[in-house]
Amino acid sequence: MDASGIGSADENFKSTARQLLAKEGASGVSPDAVARDSGVPVADVEAHFPDRDALLTALVIDAYNESGAAMERADQAARDAGAPAGARLLAVTRALRRWSFDNTAEFTLIYGSPVPGYHAPQDTVPPASRTPAVLAGIVRSALEAGELTPPRRAVPGPPLLLPEAVELFGGVPEAPFSDIIERGIVLWSNLIGLLVFQVFSRTHDSVRDESAFFDYAIAVAAESIGLEVPSGETTD
Repeated sequence: MDASGIGSADENFKSTARQLLAKEGASGVSPDAVARDSGVPVADVEAHFPDRDALLTALVIDAYNESGAAMERADQAARDAGAPAGARLLAVTRALRRWSFDNTAEFTLIYGSPVPGYHAPQDTVPPASRTPAVLAGIVRSALEAGELTPPRRAVPGPPLLLPEAVELFGGVPEAPFSDIIERGIVLWSNLIGLLVFQVFSRTHDSVRDESAFFDYAIAVAAESIGLEVPSGETTD
């Protein structure tokens, strides 16, 4: 089989695995189940994805890449329109929200409860980094453009960062923004937590307009890094 045939088979099997993920959850994804629903011998599937973990890893990588790409496209469009950092932040977080609701099974796979017995390999780290990288790029641009308000108090104690986080941001800024990376991680955490609440219907019985509430919550979270998010725009 040539490379195009191999790639086509990979995509076909992953497509079937995504359908299983949506219908049965991660526990329903396996080479046997993919073979059954694809109408092929299980050996054909195992030639591409030897076991359940290989299938799940492929789906995890695709989910991170697709959600990250949605954010990157939204950011590029906002930048092309000359939007300031706050508007860019709103655009990319809205894009991730849309992707999350359009792909709830994949969102659940990467941000929901851990799959018993599955441990994501190192291959998933670069795709998973795309979301924080978009956020870090916006925060870095805001800092360089003078769009951030200095925090009222710094994070106490020594820096709390791993070298990877510093590298992703491009170095630790000088005071009064020396804790901006820690604050950016808080913003990222707030974003994912907010999406978990909304995708899993934890806010539907508390607020009248979940889209508007999402925008409001992003604006509040952005205040922690000294960034103003525009208000009053039409929500999606």
